[in-house]
Amino acid sequence: MAWSLEGTYFENCNCDAICPCTWSGLTERATHDRCMVVLNYHIDRGSIDGVDVSGLTFAIVADTPPVMLDGNWRVGVLLDDKATQQQAQGLGAVISGQKGGPPAMLSSLVGEMLGVQPLPVSYTADGRRHSVQWGNAVSMELEDFHAGPMQQPVRLENVFHPSNSTLTVGKSVRAQVSVFGIEFGQAGTSGASAPYAWSGE
Repeated sequence: MAWSLEGTYFENCNCDAICPCTWSGLTERATHDRCMVVLNYHIDRGSIDGVDVSGLTFAIVADTPPVMLDGNWRVGVLLDDKATQQQAQGLGAVISGQKGGPPAMLSSLVGEMLGVQPLPVSYTADGRRHSVQWGNAVSMELEDFHAGPMQQPVRLENVFHPSNSTLTVGKSVRAQVSVFGIEFGQAGTSGASAPYAWSGE
């Protein structure tokens, strides 16, 4: 059956801004020995095989080699603890790429699945600020970068990314990640945000 998800996303990684992985289509080396990232997705409207998943949030946590396109990613999923079993199963199938769509573009890069962890979550997208709190595992806030007299956000266009081909550039205001054995966090590191619209059969 068909599925679709629409909402907002933001990410923060341990790279110096702007993350080379983002603007290069995953072909340039990260600024550190590993690229560690949390991609947060809030679903404003969504349905998977007839099951409404609107209002839920999920995140993809990844620890990758410095050149992300080399694959062998270590990946875990954080899932809104308000999701029912049916909602969780549907989201798991979408996130893993089993149902096609944009998530499938990353599935071949995953070398190790670290599991799915349901957690209470608070997600906020308010103008140029984006924040998320996943229990005690992830605390993260991102601020879009604005420049020039009109104070327009700085954007990357025509990028290879599952969320959107246009991303707004940002920096972390705060970040603390400790989950699935992945730990990082520092203010001023690279981030991005965008609306997303996914669909598949």
